[in-house]
Amino acid sequence: MGGTRFVGKALVSKLCSQGHELTLFTRGRNPVPSNVEHLLGDRTSKKDLTILKDRSFDVIVDSSGRKLEDTRSILEYTSSPNFRLLYVSSAGVYADSNLIPVDEKSELDPHSRHSGKADTENWLIKESIPFTSFRPTYIYGPGNYNPIERWFFDRIIHDQPIPIPSNGNTITQLGHVDDLAEAMSLCLKYECAKNRIYNCSGKQGITFNGLVACAAIACGKKPENVRTFYFDPSYLDSKARKSFPLRIGHFFTDISRLEQDLNWKPNFDLTNGLLDSFKRDYVLNPSNNPDFSKDNDLISV
Repeated sequence: MGGTRFVGKALVSKLCSQGHELTLFTRGRNPVPSNVEHLLGDRTSKKDLTILKDRSFDVIVDSSGRKLEDTRSILEYTSSPNFRLLYVSSAGVYADSNLIPVDEKSELDPHSRHSGKADTENWLIKESIPFTSFRPTYIYGPGNYNPIERWFFDRIIHDQPIPIPSNGNTITQLGHVDDLAEAMSLCLKYECAKNRIYNCSGKQGITFNGLVACAAIACGKKPENVRTFYFDPSYLDSKARKSFPLRIGHFFTDISRLEQDLNWKPNFDLTNGLLDSFKRDYVLNPSNNPDFSKDNDLISV
């Protein structure tokens, strides 16, 4: 489902390189590789989904479903995959915890904006549909349409001060999109990955201060020459990302289950990963006149 943007695009490239035969169901807004079948349609339209009726697939990949109905409606037409469904969930399903890192058994937040992904995982288990689900933290890398690394790059390149919550020692965690794609393709080789949920991200956590330093290096700047200022985040929703792009509380997951089951490890540390994103994305698609007005509101707090 999809396959022409960010996670889907990276996974399609990986699967094609491994010789898999692929079919993409997309709205046709982005180019589709010439060596794959393209079914044109909108996943929210039952009329469009009829093109999937009576089609049989070994693997169904859903990297864009946000709620249960998104995935359930697909399987109403295709029936269960012959082998497995690969699902991109989110570490955002976890509740805030005083224990870090959180693992796959940690408490979930029923009020999370990602709760529909947890509902989907539970439904797949209940319906005995073979699946493997991945819960990444913040995904970054070429093609990222979420304002994560670009938020930092913009301020560094345009010599703007970077607003940082509290004292900058909050721990977060990012994972490169190519590492996620590698893990998703790799799980198809392992029977033990069937009906398993995996946290998937970088190996280490990093403080907000450390993230600024890594982003500066990626931009070719000396970290000590990047201006920052600290603001009181108490009036902001800890999970709101309109003023600051990351969750303000600690957000760090245990990826050891994925490492052990699939013999997988991230290829990118954060410094090299951000450099890759800067060179393969930001330099090619620079921001023109980025809006820093919300930063001014934080400065006055």
